[in-house]
Amino acid sequence: MSLDKILSISGKPGLFKILAQTRSGFIAESLIDKKKMSVGIHNNISVLSEIAVYTLSEELPLKEVFKKIKDKENAQQTSISHKDSKDTLEEYFFGILPDYDEDRVYASDIKKIVQWYNLLQKHDLLGSIEDGEEVTADEEE
Repeated sequence: MSLDKILSISGKPGLFKILAQTRSGFIAESLIDKKKMSVGIHNNISVLSEIAVYTLSEELPLKEVFKKIKDKENAQQTSISHKDSKDTLEEYFFGILPDYDEDRVYASDIKKIVQWYNLLQKHDLLGSIEDGEEVTADEEE
């Protein structure tokens, strides 16, 4: 499954997988507890494939950041927790992305990235980031 089908919903913990589209939004399933919920189009939603991390030279897609973490961790869970201290998170992230923009990437962003990576790894959803190109929803049909 590509990152096009994985969402972050503002105000809800963790990540969600799109199951079906409805007239007023879609049905999503939590990766944390597998509960299904209806999500309206008025919710603040971020699709993971659309998120990028600021570096000093460009915006790096989240998929590329996940690849770097996966390479560093040998496709295992991260060696740190998203609950670790701000300094620990920043030091870890600097080891993965030495040129990230420290003024625009906050500790809370790093915390989310680490938590999301671990969730995706736990549910074996990181396989799609290894492929050179992701399969889009149109190509799957």
